[in-house]
Amino acid sequence: MSPELGGPRDWDKELANIDKLIAATPAAKASPAGGAPPPPAARSGGGGSSSLPVAGRDRIATWFRVGLGALLGLAMTQWPYFHACGTALFLYLGAAGVVGLAGLWGAVTAWRRRMGLAHVVALLVSLWGGVLVAAAVLPRIGYAKRAALWWCP
Repeated sequence: MSPELGGPRDWDKELANIDKLIAATPAAKASPAGGAPPPPAARSGGGGSSSLPVAGRDRIATWFRVGLGALLGLAMTQWPYFHACGTALFLYLGAAGVVGLAGLWGAVTAWRRRMGLAHVVALLVSLWGGVLVAAAVLPRIGYAKRAALWWCP
């Protein structure tokens, strides 16, 4: 019986054909000793999912991004302007949104560079940005007991 009809297969022949196809690919010819090609991050120089050590410059750049977000988040607690309603409220919400985006920016960078502590700090910064936005928006959409206005009377 033929293999198409459910008969026995000659696995040695099929595996030999697969080996020939793999050997014919350009990546197998370019790699040393016909082994597996290098990981994508090593080929492109980018920060993909490789286990290569993080360079000092990359580590500093990641902590700079995370620290920038953390400082911005801390500075938001000292917002010097009245922001209960009107244009000042929208400026405050924009700045609080930037805190959240800065946290996400640092979290993505830390994740790609496999820096666990920086990733956790960046996620906390992002969470803090969300808390700042929620504290300003929730009273205005009827969630809190005391309603607040979007625009000043």
